Amino acid sequence: MAEGRSDRRPPTPFGELAAEFAGTAILILIGVGVVAQVSAGGIGDHDSIAWAWGLGVTLGVYTAARVSGAHLNPAVTVALAVFKGFSWRKVLPYALAQTAGAFVAALLVRWNYAEVLAKADPGHTIKTQGVFSTLPGNGTLPVTQWGALRDQIIGTAILLFLIFAISDERNSAPLANLAPVIIGLLVVAIGMAWGTDAGYAINPARDFGPRLASFFTGYGSAFRDQYGGLYFWVPIIGPLAGGVIGAGLYQLLVARFLPRTDAAEPARTPQAAARAG
Repeated sequence: MAEGRSDRRPPTPFGELAAEFAGTAILILIGVGVVAQVSAGGIGDHDSIAWAWGLGVTLGVYTAARVSGAHLNPAVTVALAVFKGFSWRKVLPYALAQTAGAFVAALLVRWNYAEVLAKADPGHTIKTQGVFSTLPGNGTLPVTQWGALRDQIIGTAILLFLIFAISDERNSAPLANLAPVIIGLLVVAIGMAWGTDAGYAINPARDFGPRLASFFTGYGSAFRDQYGGLYFWVPIIGPLAGGVIGAGLYQLLVARFLPRTDAAEPARTPQAAARAG
């Protein structure tokens, strides 16, 4: 998820990666934390989860935007490289920083909720695996891996299509620095409408980082689904493919028809455009 920068002093490569790490960590501290509270602690419901993930995105973007652009999501980084000229040499370092931030934040959630998780699920099984990473049909509904892959492609396509729309200065971009709030609301909407089939990971770092953290802290089946099949690849490949598809559809269906002028429509001059996910 990304926001434009106007700082006169360009950030260092280390600074960009540190910001991606920090922004993604904020996202996971709030997102994985709320799932732990709802699933293991019994406080809250699906709406709590959807709203907290959206707020996590908003706050993560505000954390990192001026330094790194606040992608917070490898699917966003790849889509920006494909369509917006983001440097391909930065794609892998950004993705690794995002995944590392998610991993460390998930470890902190795991440590803080250790007693509650142990009471809810002493064996650390599939029952509470969903606190950290996604499963087909959220581990209970009859959704196959291929159904979950389809869901992740579609869900991430929606995410990137709308990120590109919201952040396009030639379109109706949000005024001032409100774009992170709108992107957060977008994630809330996706969570409320597209959470059944695969838990709306829509972000490889968001899923793999916490999945790895849970594996190292007692969840031996973290890389598998409730059917016993290897599943970790689905919320990686699906979002990467879906993000490019969604961003490409925006370019095809909307961007090429927008007015090609630097003159902004009266009362609609954005002071900062944001791209987030």
